[in-house]
Amino acid sequence: MSDERRDHWEKVYNTKKPREVSWTQEIPKASLDFIHSLSVSKTASIIDIGGGDSKLVDFLLAEGYENISVLDISEAALQRAKERLGAISHKVKWIVSDIITFRPDTTYDVWHDRAAFHFLTTPDEVANYIAIAEQAVKGYMIIGTFSENGPKRCSGLDIKQYSEEQLTVELSKGFNKIHCITEDHITPFNTIQNFLFCSFKKK
Repeated sequence: MSDERRDHWEKVYNTKKPREVSWTQEIPKASLDFIHSLSVSKTASIIDIGGGDSKLVDFLLAEGYENISVLDISEAALQRAKERLGAISHKVKWIVSDIITFRPDTTYDVWHDRAAFHFLTTPDEVANYIAIAEQAVKGYMIIGTFSENGPKRCSGLDIKQYSEEQLTVELSKGFNKIHCITEDHITPFNTIQNFLFCSFKKK
């Protein structure tokens, strides 16, 4: 499945521009608000899971965060982000990996995931993700996933919707919930996707 998933996302990022995919945001406001709410230092280790060519890293660098990693299964996605950042791209650690086979060599103060977790649709995939996060996270986790009022498919793939209760239960072994919101994301095509965003603290 990992090769099939990688091939899917490489094709997406090699054939579609940012304005041609639904998840594109000019300003990742909810993600930034949640990160700010944690009041971590500018030297905190932050990883963006499934970050692709998201502009979250641009904003974090502009705000002075110094220890940022971006993980994505698609090398093409990360290459686009590097090219966009240009000379400052070296300030970021870029990681090409499927999240469920990721073997982190460090721990993170903040684990951020907007729109990667909901692509894991089997119990084994979800369990692998959570086990990796429990080992890698020493501080906080922020998850943005499609809510029960969100889409049932994205980029031609089935996804798994979550309620606040379901997401809290999935992470309850290793994390305590801090705060949740729902947000309507307006896509580049002027359609609406309802997201559930929650923050958690490592137990």
